[in-house]
Amino acid sequence: MAKGKAARKRTAAAQTPDQRLIEAALALAARQGWRRTGLAAIAAEADPPLHEVYALHRSKAGILEAFSRQVDAEVLAGVGAAAEAGESARERLFEVLMRRLDVLKPHRAALRAILHDSLGRPSAVFGLPGRLRSMRWMLEAAGISTAGCRGRVLVHLVLGLYVTVLRRFLSDDSPDLAPTMAALDRGLRRGASFWQFAGRRAAAAGEGG
Repeated sequence: MAKGKAARKRTAAAQTPDQRLIEAALALAARQGWRRTGLAAIAAEADPPLHEVYALHRSKAGILEAFSRQVDAEVLAGVGAAAEAGESARERLFEVLMRRLDVLKPHRAALRAILHDSLGRPSAVFGLPGRLRSMRWMLEAAGISTAGCRGRVLVHLVLGLYVTVLRRFLSDDSPDLAPTMAALDRGLRRGASFWQFAGRRAAAAGEGG
């Protein structure tokens, strides 16, 4: 027991205050629900003084936005923008989005609680502008340009697909996420013409550069 507590303290010491707040918020959401979790409780769990919490985030939504940026960074660190030879735009995007869901997998209990307490609306879990930003980066990581009007359309299309697949992911308790992968693959195949267009556009941009 003592060794476990010491290990947790060492882990916490290695984290930034922001990371500790995010972990505390997610842990409390999983344990007691998001609606019953207040900022003071998050501060007590993470152990910084309340004024330091205020300096970092003004609301629980701010903490969730920081979590989303953390997920973005982890996905981008693990997925190169350069595509493997022979991979289509759809295949590259599939790999990137599955990587994102793999990053979220340890936090599913917290995300379920947050979604439940947000009236079941995935768009309410994190703000829409932040989600559009995340999907823009996911597309870019897959080698798909998001520049211009067509890029903005692609970002909105991917967000719609991601929200749909996220629901399936949160109820998927299989060890390999096979149902989630199948749902994502079906969604991407339904939009095949968009990904083919995106792939041609990315190739043309590369030739132009």
